[in-house]
Amino acid sequence: VEKFKRLKNEGNDFVKAGEYEEAANKYSECMKLNTEECTVYTNRALCYLKLCKYEEAKRDCDHVLQIEDSNVKAFYRRALAYKGLQVRKKNMAGI
Repeated sequence: VEKFKRLKNEGNDFVKAGEYEEAANKYSECMKLNTEECTVYTNRALCYLKLCKYEEAKRDCDHVLQIEDSNVKAFYRRALAYKGLQVRKKNMAGI
């Protein structure tokens, strides 16, 4: 439990510093310790959105919604992921 909290806090600090790749790695380490903690998935989804990794963000949000079907952050971030995927698809069509 202590290691989980420490890793999560380190991830949060990286997010505040705008270091999303490092933060995502910390949240991934948290998931190895606890797969049911939804906040690390929504936090990692945020990192993925900032890194334009929309498919990964969507996957994390889908996971959360299987556990908590009314998680507002997961719905919101999944919508942002879908939006990012749509924009990418339009840009690819224009090439």
